[in-house]
Amino acid sequence: MHVAEPHLPLPLGRRARTPLGRRRSTRRALAAAAATVALLAGTGLVSAAAADTSTAAGTSTATGTSDAVDVTVNAGQGLGTIPDTAYGLNSAIWDANMNTAGTQDLVKAAGIGMLRYPGGSYGDIYHWKTHTAPGGYVAPGTDFDSFMGTVRKVGAQPILIANYGSGTPEEAADWVRYANVTKDYGAKYWEVGNELYGNGHYGADWETDEHADSSPAAYAHGVVDYVSAMKAVDPTIKVGAVLTTPGNWPDGVMASGESADWNHTVIPIVAGKADFVIVHWYPGGSDAAGMLGTPSQLAGELQQLRAELDAAGAGDTPIALTETNSNVLMDTQPTALFAADTYFTALTNGVFTVDWWNTHNGPGAVSTAPDGATDYGDMGLLSSGGCTGDVCEPPVNTPFPPYYALQMLSRTGRPGDQLVNAGSTSELVSAHAVRQADGDLSVLLINKDPSASHTVDLHLSGYTTDGSPADVAVFRDRASSIDTATGDGRTQALPPYSITTVTLHPKSGTASALSAPGAPKVTSATDTTATLSWSPSTGGTPVRYEVYRQQGTTSELLTDTTSTTATVRNLSPGATYTLNVLARDADGRLSRSSAPVTVRTTSPAESTCEVSYRFIGGWGSGFNAEVTVTDTGPNPIDGWTLAFSFPDSGVSVTGYWNAKVTQSGRNVIATPESYNGKLAADGGNSVSFGITGANSGAYSPPTVFTLNGTVCTTT
Repeated sequence: MHVAEPHLPLPLGRRARTPLGRRRSTRRALAAAAATVALLAGTGLVSAAAADTSTAAGTSTATGTSDAVDVTVNAGQGLGTIPDTAYGLNSAIWDANMNTAGTQDLVKAAGIGMLRYPGGSYGDIYHWKTHTAPGGYVAPGTDFDSFMGTVRKVGAQPILIANYGSGTPEEAADWVRYANVTKDYGAKYWEVGNELYGNGHYGADWETDEHADSSPAAYAHGVVDYVSAMKAVDPTIKVGAVLTTPGNWPDGVMASGESADWNHTVIPIVAGKADFVIVHWYPGGSDAAGMLGTPSQLAGELQQLRAELDAAGAGDTPIALTETNSNVLMDTQPTALFAADTYFTALTNGVFTVDWWNTHNGPGAVSTAPDGATDYGDMGLLSSGGCTGDVCEPPVNTPFPPYYALQMLSRTGRPGDQLVNAGSTSELVSAHAVRQADGDLSVLLINKDPSASHTVDLHLSGYTTDGSPADVAVFRDRASSIDTATGDGRTQALPPYSITTVTLHPKSGTASALSAPGAPKVTSATDTTATLSWSPSTGGTPVRYEVYRQQGTTSELLTDTTSTTATVRNLSPGATYTLNVLARDADGRLSRSSAPVTVRTTSPAESTCEVSYRFIGGWGSGFNAEVTVTDTGPNPIDGWTLAFSFPDSGVSVTGYWNAKVTQSGRNVIATPESYNGKLAADGGNSVSFGITGANSGAYSPPTVFTLNGTVCTTT
């Protein structure tokens, strides 16, 4: 019997634990415990085989060259509104420059709307009353009141880490009282601890946790206690709980004797009690190209997290991404491109804040980026002015390239603007778009190619320009400022390793006075239908409302109605749809789009077969699952073929048992071994087989299974 090798979880990420200017130490050690791989006695485990359409210049069609990249923006596909907390940043109490006037001015100029305090893992050793962090370094001038002075000068909001690891609910409640009653700071957002899954429960122990019980269940019940104590002081605050990011260690990992991982333990306990959930994302990538490919994984990971919340009846719970950074070339141009792509990817998938790690961090290992730039191994947005050996950073507060990425985001969209759908035909060019409050449409374009320019042809749907020159801003490789110019708005050359924004202006009279309909809600769903409701548009009387399906950047009209409810029919069982609602006025003009809603249809209510897909365990980059097949029809089956598809593209079957499994793209086909090909009628017996999967990013469970061509009921 061939046994799958155990997989070591590799937790990555950083926290400075020493004063700035000294070498930064990694805050996560390699996890000591290998993931448990389920083995079934007597089985062989073998390798698997493998609408309104116009262009940026008005109504004429842009003609592109053969090597041009097509970027399509659909202004009728809303992806949500940019919140005032969207562009966030971490502030750490070991950073002596965090509250200086120079830092404050730079942070304000970047458009930062949220500042996180007191700094990552320090949150679980920090005692706010004494401004101490036993075992850590606290710089002068970094106390809570000084931090709040920065928050107010910048015009941001704070998000504060209540000490779970070495604190108490009473200490947290006292902090709320001081902040919001005594000082009237109006601190709305509070986290309960930092990365408590790193408290040693799964083998890696970078996070302080002095509780006798370090399990996820103990943490979840602790969150409930913190919420109760803190809201007794100020019931208006929002308190968040720590989760793991799907597809990233320790997601899927279970300690001895446990039947569920961190998320599937914590979420049911905190559902309806925690006001939001927190994840961190340090996606890895061993080089610049690998790192720049990771933001494409984030959308699926967030969708999987949303599905986990939805399964616990907490699907509307807001998500905060309170730490992110790359793991390579942290203060060079590639990470600036990564930052721009990550922020907008997260925001278009419903995250209400993305908080970069860190304001200042300090130098680490020195390396060279593909463009020849020096990387100081510094995860800060701004230079700390420190040295590694005889290699020194530029002067304190010199912006690193990711700083300019945040400035480019603020040029593209500000709080209150609407994110809309954009797509690119090239993996080397990412595109994001924002419909601004004044009617302008801004497109952010990222060229990930270190050595070649790329020309983009812009195509618009649901938006007509006035034909005037577009405003163009470019942050070029190794630049220390942002260039501005004008362009024709139809074609745009993107320099190597650059971030470009193209801002277009609307033709007068093309926009409806109607407001966007309210965010739709799914009131019921079956295997083939979904019923939605929404609040009405204002600013006039709509002739009708129209429900559209997002298919890439193409919209498909599914139904229309004169009321604020609609039932969409003829949907596929077990499928996921993204829908928007728009209002049409008497002149035939469409309003702005509603926020999107995700609809998941159920499996067939009745079928002649039944399939269950059960997750057994995982290790962040892989998992084991068991599939059970039952013939519930009146006729027996001798020889079966089960087909299904993984929702996420980064999943591959690497092993299997009790069946023969092949894969092509996302599609998987399983056939029986010689001893389990018969299925008795009316549920007389079931056949189970297992798979081992590898995943880069999300690994959502399959939702549609067909047995010999029949769509089965899924349990």
